[in-house]
Amino acid sequence: MSSTPELSPLRRLLAYATPHRGRIRKASFYSVANKVFDLAPPALIGMAVDVVVEREQSWLARMGYEDIVTQLTILSVLTFVIWAAESAFEYMYKVAWRNLAQDLQHDLRLDAYGHVQKMELAYFEDRSSGGLMSVLNDDVNQLERFLDNGANELLQVTTTILVIGGAFFWLAPEVAWMSVLPMPFILWGSILFQRRLAPRYAKVREEVGQLNGDLAGNLGGIATIKSFTAEARECQRIDERSHDYRKANASAIALSSAFSPLIRMVILVGFTATLAFGGYQAATDQLAVGAYSVMVFFTQRLLWPLTSLGNTFDLYQRAMASTTRILDLLDMRPAIQSGTQPIAADQLQGRLRFEDVDFHYSNGFHGIKSMDLDFAAGQTTALVGSTGAGKSTIIKLLLRFYDPTGGVITLDGKDLRRLNLQDLRKSIGLVSQEVFLFHGSVRENIAYGRPDATQEEVEAAAAAAEADEFIQELPQGYDTIVGERGQKLWGGKRPRLSIARAVLKDPPILILDEATSAVDNETEAAIQRSMQRIAVGRTTIVIAHRLSTIRNAQRIYVLETGQVLEQGTHDELIDKGDLYSALWRVQTGSALGQQPCS
Repeated sequence: MSSTPELSPLRRLLAYATPHRGRIRKASFYSVANKVFDLAPPALIGMAVDVVVEREQSWLARMGYEDIVTQLTILSVLTFVIWAAESAFEYMYKVAWRNLAQDLQHDLRLDAYGHVQKMELAYFEDRSSGGLMSVLNDDVNQLERFLDNGANELLQVTTTILVIGGAFFWLAPEVAWMSVLPMPFILWGSILFQRRLAPRYAKVREEVGQLNGDLAGNLGGIATIKSFTAEARECQRIDERSHDYRKANASAIALSSAFSPLIRMVILVGFTATLAFGGYQAATDQLAVGAYSVMVFFTQRLLWPLTSLGNTFDLYQRAMASTTRILDLLDMRPAIQSGTQPIAADQLQGRLRFEDVDFHYSNGFHGIKSMDLDFAAGQTTALVGSTGAGKSTIIKLLLRFYDPTGGVITLDGKDLRRLNLQDLRKSIGLVSQEVFLFHGSVRENIAYGRPDATQEEVEAAAAAAEADEFIQELPQGYDTIVGERGQKLWGGKRPRLSIARAVLKDPPILILDEATSAVDNETEAAIQRSMQRIAVGRTTIVIAHRLSTIRNAQRIYVLETGQVLEQGTHDELIDKGDLYSALWRVQTGSALGQQPCS
C-alpha cells in the first residue's frame, strides 16, 4: 500500500487503513453510543429531582404519567436499561479498537518489513539495522497504543461536547453560553499545543532510532568491544546517546504536561459561572430546579473530561510522529526494479556477459571501468585480484544488488534488467566469504533455499559438501542449533554448510566468493573437492585469493583497480610471466627458489 506524503499523518494513516474502514466506523459507533449512554445518568438525576420537587407538574407528568410511583418506576427502568447499554457498548468498543489496533499493527509491520526487503543493497549500507528496527517495532507499537485508547478518547470528548452543548441550549440557552464559553479557548489551546508538540515528538522518534542503532551495532560487535576492552568507552557513548533521547523527551514532556493545568483553569471559569448564575436563576424561579441540577452535572461532565485531552494529544502526537516514519518508509521506491521477462529454469544455458560495463558507488568510488567479461555456460571462470580490484562488485552486479551505471550485463543474451528479479536470483547460488547462518538447526540452514526438501535430500547435499561427517558428530546431529550467525560452529564448518545450502538449491549458476579464505589446509582441500563435484554442468564463478583453488578453471580473469589486466587459463597466465605468474610464485614459494606445487 502507499500513501501521499503531502497529506497530514492522520489522513495518510486513514488512506493506508482503507481496508479497515468498515471496522473503524463500527468501533467509532460503539465509542459514540457508549458516551451517549454515559451522559444519560445526569439527565435521569435531573428528572428525579424534577419528579420530587414538581410532583404532578413534572416533565413526566406532562407526558401523561401523573402518578409519582409510576414516574419513579419509569426512571428506575430507564436507569437499568441505560447502564446496561453503556456497559455493553463499553465492552464492544474496547474489543473493537484493541483488535483493530492489533490487526493494523500487524499489517503495518508486515508491509514495512516486506517493503524493506525490496530495497536495494545500498539502502541498507546507508542505514543502521537498529534504526530500521526502531521503525518496524517501536514506531508500530506507538501507533498501537494510540489506537488502543487515544482514538476512543477523542471520539468520546467530541461526543460529549456535541450532546451536552445541544442539551444546554435546549434546557436554558440564557445560561448555556457560560458553560460553553471556555470551549473556544480549550480548542484553540489544543491546536496550539498540537502544533508545537509535533516537531518535538518527531525529534524524540529520531533520537530513539539513533539509540537503537547504536545498541544493535554494539551487541553485534560485542566480541570486538571486549577484545579492545572498550566497554567503558561504549557505555559512555550509549550514555550520551541516551541522554540526547532523554533530553528530546524532556522537551516534549515539559510542553505536554503544561496542557492539563492550563486547561483546568479555563474550565474553572465556565463551571463557576454556571454554578453561580444558574443557581441564582433557579432560586428566583427563572430556571427549573431539575434543569439546574442537570446543568450542574452536565457542566462537570462537559468540562472536566477535557483535562484528559493533554494525555490524549500526547498519545496522538507520538503516534503521528511514528506514523510519519512508517509511511515515509513505505513511500520509498526501491532503486532496483524487477523486469517482466520470466526465466525458464529448464531452458537456461547460463552464459553471462559484461559488455563495456561501468559502475561507481554513491560515494564516488569507481568499482569497475569499461569491463568486458564472458562467463561461458557450464564452465568454471575465476576472478583474481587484490582487495578493491572489483571482484565483489561484479558479484553484486550479477545478483542485481546494484545496476551498472554504464554498459550492459546479459544472461543468455538478455539484459538482466529486463528479467524477472526473483527468477534471476533463484537461478544463482551464492557461497559467500561471509557465511551467514540463521539461528536454527543445521537442517533448517541447509534447507534455507528449499524448505520443502526431504531429510534424504538435505543429507545428500551435506555429503556433497563433505559436511555430513562432522554434522553426524554434533550433539543432536542435523537438529543441532547453530546459534545466532552460526556462532556455535567453528573453523571450516560454516563454509561447508553454506556450500551444502547451495548444492541443495541446485542453481544453474554458482558463485563461490572466497569460500576458502579463512580455513585450514585440510578444510580447504575438502572444500575444493566439493567445488569440483558441484561445478560439473553449471556456470561457476570462483573468486579466490588462493590461486591453488582455481588452477583448473577454464578461464581466469586477473583484475586490478576495476579493470581486466590479464585473462586465460592457469598455464597460459603462468607462461605470460606477468601479474598472475608473480602472484603464483609468491604463494607457492617458487619466488624463493622453490618449485611450484603440482
